[in-house]
Amino acid sequence: MHRLRTTVSRLRPLTAARTAQSLPPPLPRPPAATDGGLRTFQPARLLNTPLASEPFLNGTSSNYVEEMYYAWLENPRSVHKSWDVFFRNVNAGVPPGAAYQSPLSLGGTPPTLSGPQTAAGAQADTQRLVEDHLAVHTLIRAYQVRGHHIAKLDPLEISCVDFDDTPCAVGFQNVGEDSLLSGTSGFIGFYGLAESDLDKVFRLPKTTFIGGDDGGLPLREIIRRLEVAYCQHIGVEFMFINDVEQCQWIRQKFETPGIMQFTEEQKRTLLARMIRSTRFEEFLQRKWSSEKRFGLEGCESLIPALKTIIDKSSESGVESVIMGMPHRGRLNVLANVIRKELDQIFCQFDSKLEAADEGSGDVKYHLGMYHKRMNRVTDRPITLSLVANPSHLEAVDPVVQGKTKAEQFYLGDSEGKRVMSILIHGDAAFAGQGIVYETFHLSDLPSYSTHGTVHVVVNNQIGFTTDPRMARSSPYPTDVARVVNAPIFHVNADDPEAVMYVCNVAAEWRNTFHKDVVVDLVCYRRNGHNEMDEPMFTQPLMYKQIKKQKAVLQKYVEKLVGEGVVTMQQYEEEVAKYDRICEEAYTHSKDEKILHIKHWLDSPWPGFFTLDGQPRSLNSPSTGLPEQDLVHIGNIAASVPEQDFTIHGGLSRILRGRANMVSQRVCDWALGEYMAFGSLLKEGIHVRLSGQDVERGTFSHRHHVLHDQNVDKRICIPMNYISPDQAPYTVCNSSLSEYGVLGFELGFAMASPNALVLWEAQFGDFHNTAQCIIDQFISSGQAKWVRQNGIVLLLPHGMEGMGPEHSSARPERFLQMCNDDPDVFPKLTEDFEVRQLYECNWIVVNCSTPANYFHVLRRQILQPFRKPLIVFTPKSLLRHPEAKSSFDDMLPGTHFKRVIPDDGPAAAHPQNVKRVVFCTGKIYYELIRERKNRGMDDSVAVVRIEQLSPFPFDLVKAESDRYPNADLVWCQEEHKNQGYYDYVKPRIRTTIERSRPVWYAGRGPASAPATGNKQTHLSELQRLLDTSFDLSAFNFSS
Repeated sequence: MHRLRTTVSRLRPLTAARTAQSLPPPLPRPPAATDGGLRTFQPARLLNTPLASEPFLNGTSSNYVEEMYYAWLENPRSVHKSWDVFFRNVNAGVPPGAAYQSPLSLGGTPPTLSGPQTAAGAQADTQRLVEDHLAVHTLIRAYQVRGHHIAKLDPLEISCVDFDDTPCAVGFQNVGEDSLLSGTSGFIGFYGLAESDLDKVFRLPKTTFIGGDDGGLPLREIIRRLEVAYCQHIGVEFMFINDVEQCQWIRQKFETPGIMQFTEEQKRTLLARMIRSTRFEEFLQRKWSSEKRFGLEGCESLIPALKTIIDKSSESGVESVIMGMPHRGRLNVLANVIRKELDQIFCQFDSKLEAADEGSGDVKYHLGMYHKRMNRVTDRPITLSLVANPSHLEAVDPVVQGKTKAEQFYLGDSEGKRVMSILIHGDAAFAGQGIVYETFHLSDLPSYSTHGTVHVVVNNQIGFTTDPRMARSSPYPTDVARVVNAPIFHVNADDPEAVMYVCNVAAEWRNTFHKDVVVDLVCYRRNGHNEMDEPMFTQPLMYKQIKKQKAVLQKYVEKLVGEGVVTMQQYEEEVAKYDRICEEAYTHSKDEKILHIKHWLDSPWPGFFTLDGQPRSLNSPSTGLPEQDLVHIGNIAASVPEQDFTIHGGLSRILRGRANMVSQRVCDWALGEYMAFGSLLKEGIHVRLSGQDVERGTFSHRHHVLHDQNVDKRICIPMNYISPDQAPYTVCNSSLSEYGVLGFELGFAMASPNALVLWEAQFGDFHNTAQCIIDQFISSGQAKWVRQNGIVLLLPHGMEGMGPEHSSARPERFLQMCNDDPDVFPKLTEDFEVRQLYECNWIVVNCSTPANYFHVLRRQILQPFRKPLIVFTPKSLLRHPEAKSSFDDMLPGTHFKRVIPDDGPAAAHPQNVKRVVFCTGKIYYELIRERKNRGMDDSVAVVRIEQLSPFPFDLVKAESDRYPNADLVWCQEEHKNQGYYDYVKPRIRTTIERSRPVWYAGRGPASAPATGNKQTHLSELQRLLDTSFDLSAFNFSS
């Protein structure tokens, strides 16, 4: 628009009279362009013709005229003579439409400038000339925008891409027949170009590189070069990117004549990689023909593609690459990219080997790997990590990004120059799984960006048995990437050199712009979904074509032999060499007696465990703090450390309240959390808190980020002012995503055990959209992959009368997935508490006091191993006057209390107690208030179970034995088929050896978590309280 306005304004008629009828003196050559190429001179023109009478100066034509005019001002000889005469006439006062004169004929005489009358007859030719140049420019742009529509991308030549619009014209179809010019019938090109224009030379715009060093080309050559650049085995989607520099960069990479050239050495390296990729799959097929392995047949070029990306990135300074991928081709990637020992891979096929590690283990095509080695191409060290992944396609995407972000963070790699990620996708999953979009959506957010990911899509053109026309609404499976302006490079996977070139460009793009990029390997799947599947049932025509398809390795060998790059003998020697390597590894694999899952660990923590992967001790130190530390951190929490920082008046009251609590030696929930975080930071432990609205807190209680009320975007994070040598504190509001963000934080926590990584749900039940991460990674990750993780989930929970959606964090789901046995009373030892934690799959707590919350967060780091921690956090207790803790409960020597006994009159005379009510969380405060109102403090004991899993068998037994004459009741505010009852009841029964029944006081079964009616909520609450304190409520049973 700037260029258009500039042109129009400069061609606007001047009101001053012409000062001369003759040619003006030559204009001085303008100074060099500055400020990104913008010229600094102001061209002088003398015009007096209304612009409306010159239609060719309107619309897009003005861009072209302006470009010609700038070129003429710089050097009149740089433009065609007709333009030179035109601009001289215009500057002399001739109307633009009449200023054109035909160029000199051979041997002719120079035209005389006799005014408008002499030039008027040339107006039609001028307009035609401008229109032809504009048509050529439009044609060039059309190839840049839509050339990929007609590129030869599908090796099967049965393209599954449906653009749902008029097909693109190919090559000279864009040019009409000359017969049209004489008025006879014929075909006219869309752009108005005729056959006679093919040999005309047209000036090329600055938005193309097809000319190389030439500023103009014949139309015939322009079309040929555009076809070569955009319509062969590579299709480039990039014109939707709204950055001119990035578009120019891509044009240069694909349009420059002869740019896609390879040395003979590069071709031989590519051949060797294709041999390894192909022969590996053939070897597995020979040895284990009836085993599922999800082979790579049909897309063997994936291996050289990945290795090319890694080589190019290593050349740019990348030291670590974290990868995620689905099952197809995983074994081949492990063998030929990560360089996992072949004998270890072959062991996975031996059904007789006994597992050496505890846990379930996982199938071979889900396992991960970590390996540090030298990159042979760059001769630089490179660390490769392939993250273990479940069958839930694309679930690993955010996990990889989180792990990448963490490694960048710990290395101080703020621009992503040393650590990067590569994600491999399937075509159906890339288009169909919403987590792909969620992961893309994180790519440019400050606290989540990994500064560019290379995405490689293995486009089989089928999903299990589903055709693309049934699997997506967009033409390509990669269209989701357009939302973040990621360029998309489609490439025919049967052309290894095109694949190699595209991957080089993709890696260079990522390392230049630090933004995402997609490589779409258009290929096929030679077998069915797995090696035992019959694809002819559902895709008969596709698989008839596949059976005829010559293998890509065979095609490439024939090509290189024809070029004289290799001989057939050299090829056969290379094949035999790799076959021998496989056979030797197969022989060694038979010597293995035990299967070690830990050999497949994707995220080792050097120095944290012993050499055999065990914790260095099973001691649990005190999680308390000296009072001076509590006071110091509390004062920081009540302050604004930055000068001249204006905070909100309401926040001032909150900070004064914190200062008042510190002076009284008590803390509420927010202050207890502050002290846990602050103390860990002071000890050098990084703390990262992420989730929706966590900076302020959903319930406006946290306020870890202060905002200046007068200066936009000026913030203060007091937590980073605790100590000069503290670890940094990261608190970041996330996008409105649960699945993607929780997966990201899980990956972040994988990278190091020396960080407290927390994800908080806006409301507890919102975790259900992240259930895949919880089920497949957090709950079972250690059992499947021998991979510990200390992530913390904070899930606001409680029946507050807020309706079904904002009440329950669904504790029953977490408890159902706990791995302790309800029917076995464990052996009690000195280290029972710690050993229980070590043997469980995760820890589930529902704290009722700020001090216990403080301790459980610190215990998460101070214990000698890592387990996921699920915390059901309160809502109303955040400001409850009784939900406060004394500093005495947080001093050295204090610990997390798994069970909090009754400390009132009932505990003083336990023989008189008629009922023990076990409970957890917020309902405790409802119970003690009701007990006090009924005057039953000495007859009913209320015991809080703070740690639900692993279940505190020892402490629950002690409390049950303390009150031998009391009946036992479990009270909860959740519905009977929800909450904790089904988990707690059998464990309490096991604890007391089934000597007494365990009664239930709570809401009845229901399908919804809570009522939406406030009155119903209150009446349900009163009923469960009545049941809890009615000592005759259960007399009907023996």
